[in-house]
Amino acid sequence: MQGRSRKLACSMLAGAFCVTSLAEGAAQSLSTYGTPGLVEMPTARVLKDGDLAFTASTFGPNYRYSATFQVLPRLYGTFRYSRIKNISTNAYLDGDTFDRSFDVHYQIWDETDLRPAFAVGMRDFLGTGILSSEYFVATKSFGSKLEVTGGLGWGRLAGRNSFSNPFSILSDRFDTRTRDANRGGQLETGNWFRGPTSVFAGVQWNVSDQMTLFAEYSPDEYTRESVNTGIDVSSPLNVGLEYRFNNGVHLKGFVVGGHEVGAQLSYVINPKKPSVPGGLEQAPRTIGARNRLAIAEWNNSAAGGGRDAVEAVLQRVLAEDGLELQGFIMSGNRATVRVENTRFDNEAQAAGRTARAMAVTLPPAIEEFTVVFLERGVPLNQIVTQRSDLEELQFDYDGAWRSLARARLEDGHDQGREGELSDVYPVFDTSIGPYLATSFFDPNSPIRADFGVQLKMDYRPRPGLTFGGRFRYPLVGNIDKSFRVSDSVIEPVRSNAVRYAKESELEVNSLTAEYMFRPGKNLFGRVSAGYLEGMFGGVSTEVLWYPMDSRLALGAELNYVKQRDFDMLFGFQDYDVVTGHASAYYDLGNGFFGQLDVGRYLAGDYGATFSLDREFNNGFKVGGYFTLTDVSFDDFGEGSFDKGLRFEVPLSWLTGRPSRTKVQQTIKPITRDGGARLAVANRLHGVVRDYRGKELRDSWGRYLR
Repeated sequence: MQGRSRKLACSMLAGAFCVTSLAEGAAQSLSTYGTPGLVEMPTARVLKDGDLAFTASTFGPNYRYSATFQVLPRLYGTFRYSRIKNISTNAYLDGDTFDRSFDVHYQIWDETDLRPAFAVGMRDFLGTGILSSEYFVATKSFGSKLEVTGGLGWGRLAGRNSFSNPFSILSDRFDTRTRDANRGGQLETGNWFRGPTSVFAGVQWNVSDQMTLFAEYSPDEYTRESVNTGIDVSSPLNVGLEYRFNNGVHLKGFVVGGHEVGAQLSYVINPKKPSVPGGLEQAPRTIGARNRLAIAEWNNSAAGGGRDAVEAVLQRVLAEDGLELQGFIMSGNRATVRVENTRFDNEAQAAGRTARAMAVTLPPAIEEFTVVFLERGVPLNQIVTQRSDLEELQFDYDGAWRSLARARLEDGHDQGREGELSDVYPVFDTSIGPYLATSFFDPNSPIRADFGVQLKMDYRPRPGLTFGGRFRYPLVGNIDKSFRVSDSVIEPVRSNAVRYAKESELEVNSLTAEYMFRPGKNLFGRVSAGYLEGMFGGVSTEVLWYPMDSRLALGAELNYVKQRDFDMLFGFQDYDVVTGHASAYYDLGNGFFGQLDVGRYLAGDYGATFSLDREFNNGFKVGGYFTLTDVSFDDFGEGSFDKGLRFEVPLSWLTGRPSRTKVQQTIKPITRDGGARLAVANRLHGVVRDYRGKELRDSWGRYLR
């Protein structure tokens, strides 16, 4: 049997290098690991650039939930959460194991008429090692229906019919691979591409655009699982059938090892493609002839018009577009408005709508428009345009970009309160609505959540100064049902989260006084004091330097905080700490944004956080971060160091209608105490960035929309 299976695998591998025409290809299929593949084996394929794929699969004792992101056209990464029943009695893996792991795959070259696609990858390279393997793989198309894949594997992909490692000719260190699972989070470089090697291979037959058949030779013998779970994978042959629905959902049924029947559900989205292409926003106002405005009653002094009447009409017109007028000045042939954008997530579009409102309202003599954007009453920038340019370019095919060339984007730090509307301050906002608090990937449960009601209150007596509170009352949920207790050997600044959930009922989520201000050109400042977040209260200060046309911004933050009582009301515990960071933010271009924070964290540890996000033009963001501090991997505990993935999805991406609401979620494999940072609201870079020159220019295509 082994001889026949070895011959089958080798023949499949050889076939992958045959010369044939390229397949047009159906939608990319995903393996049980959530990556482009057959049933379990990887292929050399990749997803479309920017694709985000979600997969859930189950068979035997295995449950796998994966998210794969095509970071670059040839590079994808995967985060996986797995449940494996009764896998081991190892100290780290007792009974049912809830495992987090990361994969990376790089396509070295794509398929051509004369060669297959070729890729290298690593599974579970940053986890406990239960699923770890490395591989080289080639995939070739035979016409439009058939694809053949073959490769060499190490680790889990080197069980059945293994042979000596080809890399042993370089060094005998490649002969040995350890099999012990670890606490996770460490790069086990000493195991990469080491130990025995096996061949894997498979075929994919596209029956139609919606149905695909799979057959593969798998060297994975499920050695760890078979000891305690009774899983039967005595055959090297895995087979599967996938059906793709028109809505993008993929459903797959398969058999692993000749006996274990499984099922899989996958869904792939592309952040570049919003749910409603083009959007559903109301069309902008048409700018008419100026001489018609001269006789408008609000501009006609004989009819009772004048500055106050113009202001009232302009305020109403702007409000219809979700733009709040807070200041208005007319002098000579110039007019300045100060507005707060409450609707548009594309700031250039908000600027264009404001300029249009001015053009259809202000007296004909006004030629130069200055639009100042405010946040909490603080000026962020100013955009200067000419009325005649709007009139000329409003219907021009390339009008948006021609208008950008003529506009001036300036800092606006010296904008005062002249012309402030009489009814702007004080501002009192209050709202009651639902909230959802989540806890992902607890080692004993993949998802925990609390649902309840939240009261928000904000009082702003003057520009920049806000008194605010968030009060929560949980109605249903299971975060407090977790049995996990802190075993931290450092200060438990985050690992007591379950205790906070258990001992609180009505929660004072935050209760703060905040002051934002402009200390000078290209400078922004913030001071916050009070109950800053659920676990800490105190004083937080920040300053940001962000030149209008710069890709680089620099910030500094200094905080003194005390740990709050577990009931999340008004008391404090004894622990206090001074924490702070120096931060550098840099737009790397091509949709990538990087951030480096260096400083002291809540547990008193010193280190740095490295962040990288891919940002799409519509505001969709996918990114990740990791933090390394002077807390050792052993003292940190499970996971070894803090790391996570994060997503930001604009509501407009889902609905097609302009909205400044965003769904934000950070997913950590595990929450520990090392590298924990204060979760203070309204850090300056996030408030300011969208209104600076680079971001405005990148979004200017919607200026005339």
